Amino acid sequence: MKSNEEMVEYLISIGALKTQRIIEAFLNIDRLDFVKPEYAKEAYENYPLPIGYGQTISQPYTVAFMLELLQPKSSDDILDVGCGSGWTTALLAYIADKGSVMGVEIVEQLVEFGKNNLKKYNFKNAKIVHGDKLLSKDQHFDKILVSAAAKEMPNELIDAMKKNARMVIPVNSSIFLVEKKDNELFFDEHYGFSFVRLM
Repeated sequence: MKSNEEMVEYLISIGALKTQRIIEAFLNIDRLDFVKPEYAKEAYENYPLPIGYGQTISQPYTVAFMLELLQPKSSDDILDVGCGSGWTTALLAYIADKGSVMGVEIVEQLVEFGKNNLKKYNFKNAKIVHGDKLLSKDQHFDKILVSAAAKEMPNELIDAMKKNARMVIPVNSSIFLVEKKDNELFFDEHYGFSFVRLM
């Protein structure tokens, strides 16, 4: 695929992208801006690409699938765990234009890479910080996206969900949609994915 638009058209044609606001985000946030220069010619292909330090920018299909499960909204406060290149942070920032997005990345060198990529879009509602997945007790979010696989469901992230929040997280080789409705949790599992490990 030769352009971001072609990539988006492909994702729509296979049913990965369905929601208008998420489609707009994919059209306006160019994946090329988040890949390493040596992979520029492959920026629009439907597979993950290395960004260094054993990490990747995720496959477009997988990102589309996860965002469709997450269903981010304009006023959401969103946590983006394992944000790597900053691509998902930028997509979420475009959607949550009246909310906020915090990208968290544990690999220090990738924090700078992600920040520099995010700067290309001048978002006022998004930031990328260095840190592990543990949060302070007073931080709570409407939506949480995790882009690295946990070995088991992390309680810290469940505790960080607001009432009626959603989290999309890979656990081993499945992607889970976790919904908190009042104080009850609901889990929906989708099999057959591959992710780098959540550290």
